[in-house]
Amino acid sequence: MVGMKPTERVPTAPVKFFGAGTAGCIADLVTFPLDTAKVRLQIQGEAKPADGTVVKYRGVFGTITTMVRTEGPLSLYSGLVAGLQRQMSFASVRIGLYDSMKQFYTRGSENAGIISRLMAGCTTGAMAVAFAQPTDVVKVRFQAQARLADSVKRYNGTIDAYRTIARDEGVKGLWKGCVPNITRNAIVNCAELVTYDIIKELILKYDIMTDNLPCHFTAAFGAGFCTTIVASPVDVVKTSSAINCTIIMLTKEGPTAFYKGFMPSFLRLGSWNIVMFVSYEQIKRALTRAQQSWETPI
Repeated sequence: MVGMKPTERVPTAPVKFFGAGTAGCIADLVTFPLDTAKVRLQIQGEAKPADGTVVKYRGVFGTITTMVRTEGPLSLYSGLVAGLQRQMSFASVRIGLYDSMKQFYTRGSENAGIISRLMAGCTTGAMAVAFAQPTDVVKVRFQAQARLADSVKRYNGTIDAYRTIARDEGVKGLWKGCVPNITRNAIVNCAELVTYDIIKELILKYDIMTDNLPCHFTAAFGAGFCTTIVASPVDVVKTSSAINCTIIMLTKEGPTAFYKGFMPSFLRLGSWNIVMFVSYEQIKRALTRAQQSWETPI
């Protein structure tokens, strides 16, 4: 990422890798209920209940309230262990390796253009999904299952879930949905990282703020907003499960059809981006200073 002062030591690749995974975990801890609510709403929408059927979940906050009332507060964090495993592998790759990949495409130059940044974002986004897809499959399975009093648990734990899916569906079951997820995350990762990179760079270039928390918060807010703008059409088409739906929706409902549920999506993505990027910057700085102090002779 941009913004390091000449006197500051640049964070090493391992620091960025570990820091990104840790920051992703912190963001998940804060925003996981919003993600769980999103999964329940998506599954309800895909089920397409018949006329007269009572809709169980209504809106993000309505879904959260219903889950707390019927399943207990812990249901909001069902699949958290798999979610944290996902972030330590997923965020570490897509965010932690972004700068390294950017330097790869610019052949070591610090002056990266927009094309190099986009290519770096696409590459790390695709790599992360290919590597961490099993953790995402398990996380969603846990989030999707309702914890009712009379229900039978499908999985006894995270490790059991990996084992059961591999046994019943084959190893390829752990990579179910990998190809569409690679496409989605390559696009979303570009919007998220490149936008944050550019906004932060402009803020520092024109001395609007110093390289500190307010700057990181502002850049993260902008990145979350732009990510939602880019991700919403992708998610709508993905949920519709057909490319021709894009043409039908565009001709019959107009461009606004791709932004149904924009505010709930922004609430989730925006808050996640703010927590993650602010945490990431602070973790990188703390680890770099600690590393420097360890190497300084007494």
